[in-house]
Amino acid sequence: MDFAHDEKTTALIETMTSFLEERVYPAEAVLRRQLNDSPDQWSPQPIVRELQAEARRRGLWNLFLPTGEQGLTNLQYAAIAELSGRSAKLAPAALNCAAPDTGNMELLEQFGSEAQKRQWLEPLLRAEIRSSFCMTEPDVASSDATNIATTIRRDGDSYVVSGRKWWSTGAMNPEAKIFIVMGKTDVDAPRHRQQSMILVPRDTPGVTVVRPLSVFGYDDRDHGGHAEVVFNDVRVPAENLVGEEGDGFAIAQARLGPGRIHHCMRALGMAERAMDLMRERANARVAFGRPLAEQGVIREWIAESRIEIESLRLLVLKTAWLMDTVGNRKAMTEIQSIKIAVPRAVERILDRAIQLYGGAGVSDDTPLAEMYAGVRTLRLADGPDEVHLSSLGKAELRQRS
Repeated sequence: MDFAHDEKTTALIETMTSFLEERVYPAEAVLRRQLNDSPDQWSPQPIVRELQAEARRRGLWNLFLPTGEQGLTNLQYAAIAELSGRSAKLAPAALNCAAPDTGNMELLEQFGSEAQKRQWLEPLLRAEIRSSFCMTEPDVASSDATNIATTIRRDGDSYVVSGRKWWSTGAMNPEAKIFIVMGKTDVDAPRHRQQSMILVPRDTPGVTVVRPLSVFGYDDRDHGGHAEVVFNDVRVPAENLVGEEGDGFAIAQARLGPGRIHHCMRALGMAERAMDLMRERANARVAFGRPLAEQGVIREWIAESRIEIESLRLLVLKTAWLMDTVGNRKAMTEIQSIKIAVPRAVERILDRAIQLYGGAGVSDDTPLAEMYAGVRTLRLADGPDEVHLSSLGKAELRQRS
């Protein structure tokens, strides 16, 4: 395994670093002002549009997609995704590499029909529209995706969708023109063949975006929020089905694999941003007659954090390399491992940084509190820790010694 950056990746790292320093970091305060002043809280703010135009000009567009303009492998993309995590509110959106659109675009690229790609994937790739992924439900344990209660019933040349979803990321954004909905088409089929995926345009009669949901008080307005959505006898053409009936569970797993590693890459970027802030605070702040940097416990926090970042970066890079060389299925052990380990470690690192900043750390004067809320959420998103731990342990016990 060789994780050295090739020339293409090195050049992109330099471009991305300059983009962050010259345009993105200064824009964070602008985004806050625009969100506070805007009457349209959920649509992309002007600064996001400006950064998107600049990202395209610099060749930093749709880097997550292997078939995109740059044609990056997972290993090549890892370094750029990590850098984008340093400004998680702005950089991924600026690069058109933000969830849930990345996963939705990958899903459409891999499983969508040519007509579906023309109608929905192409405008998503151009950032002309946004999307939402509607899988989680409030009335069933979504840690077991086979519990899905939403129904997708065939009726002539249409399907009728009925159900209630929540944590549908992006759905508050009026530019989210298409919802990808998971539901059951055949309750009598084998357990993992009951589910299907279907495309539901936002403006279809019967679709109601009920309310926004907050995460520890943060509403993620910059990413289109998270919504509760009700589908009440929503009728869509049969050609809106993604793949075949019964493919839904397999499509969901295929979508979530790359999504999990992207989350982990960006989380490492959050950890590095926290490290920058910790160094700055420790060297500048004086308590009991000396800088915090001279306190032994602070040095231990910094050292432990560096060890965790470096160790987990190597595991993420190995995972990316395996996904490139042997495929996502054979990399499942590593995908599950990073999904468990990275958010836990970054949560600890952010907690140390918050403690170091004291009252400022739990306020919005620093990005630490919001990053903490986001990383804590990752321990639930795309499957809770306990499900991945159980699955990973089961797989390990099947291994022959």
